[in-house]
Amino acid sequence: MKIVCSQVDLKNNLSLVSRAVPSRPTHPILGNILLVADEDKNRITLTGFDLSLGMRTSFASEVEEGGMITLPSKLLNDIIARLPEGEITLSYDEDELDENPLVAIDSLSGKFQLRGVKGDEFPELPIVEKEEAFFLPITALIEGLKGSLFSASSDETKQILTGVHLTRELDSLEFAATDGHRLAVVKTTAEKQEDETEETDSPLTEEQNFNITIPARALRELEKIISGEKDNESVALYVDQGQVVFELGDQHLTSRKLEGAYPNYGQLIPKSFERTMIVDRKQVIDSLERVSVFADQKNNMVKFNLDHNSNELTLSVEAKELGNAKASLSAEITGEGFDIGFNIRYLMDGLKALSANDIKFQLNGATQPVIITPLSGLQMTYLIMPVQIRE
Repeated sequence: MKIVCSQVDLKNNLSLVSRAVPSRPTHPILGNILLVADEDKNRITLTGFDLSLGMRTSFASEVEEGGMITLPSKLLNDIIARLPEGEITLSYDEDELDENPLVAIDSLSGKFQLRGVKGDEFPELPIVEKEEAFFLPITALIEGLKGSLFSASSDETKQILTGVHLTRELDSLEFAATDGHRLAVVKTTAEKQEDETEETDSPLTEEQNFNITIPARALRELEKIISGEKDNESVALYVDQGQVVFELGDQHLTSRKLEGAYPNYGQLIPKSFERTMIVDRKQVIDSLERVSVFADQKNNMVKFNLDHNSNELTLSVEAKELGNAKASLSAEITGEGFDIGFNIRYLMDGLKALSANDIKFQLNGATQPVIITPLSGLQMTYLIMPVQIRE
């Protein structure tokens, strides 16, 4: 094998697929990246895979001699990142392939040799039957991920809650995530791709709907992939019984689905409310940031006092033996005034995920679920459980 490629291209694509390489691989080969050089297409394909999350990307290169090899991910990344911009040559002698050859990495500023492992030992990425793709505009996908990922649980003992639940209903996709203390639900709409024509379009059917739960880790990597892409592009989503695949150009992300029944979160959302409060989102965030300096690390609680008579919301934090803080702002309040407590971090996470200027709080009792929604833009519902106030 012998290839000549750009240091920038190799560095950027290595950085992408390395995120699927486990830091503590269960098998040594999983700590490597698979490199495939295609002489006919003059392309290099890189793959990282931890048996759950797989990432593959390809880019143009001058391939003088094709081949396949795996190389240690961390060491390869460290070498390539330290080389100056310009051409890099990677090569090894095919006669040495049976003995895990030394791969030569040559640049104008130096030469390295890195021990490789035969590529046929690398596990293959799962194959998904690509009969029908669901196309998601990048803007809708970014909205769905931003509005849900933060609510997924980090507790591995509740594995189903460590994912985001996706529900497809014809041309819409709903994202939902909960850790038992809060719930975020975002609904987005898929748009028709520009190159689709009426002759080739087939109407979507209910049989094409799905309910799947994808690990939050995989979706965070997807979020990084699409963050720098153009808004008018779409990501293709393929689903089968055990896997999902997201495709964007030459970049592919595959992930296993989480097994088990996801909670029926629709039943958690109250249908009626005794109180509502409309308030400026940024003012609430600013006030929370000011009073949070006194938040007790044990419960991290802020108290809301809703005063219907003065249409005023007062936020307060009390820290025993340290002091206290208060901040007030105007709000449009209906229903009787009362006090209610929240976990500051959970509240801030939800408020930052909302994009509208004005938001609505819908409340019942001091220990019952609270619903926060934007008054415009994103179709998002954020449910947060209050914290009991102990005098």
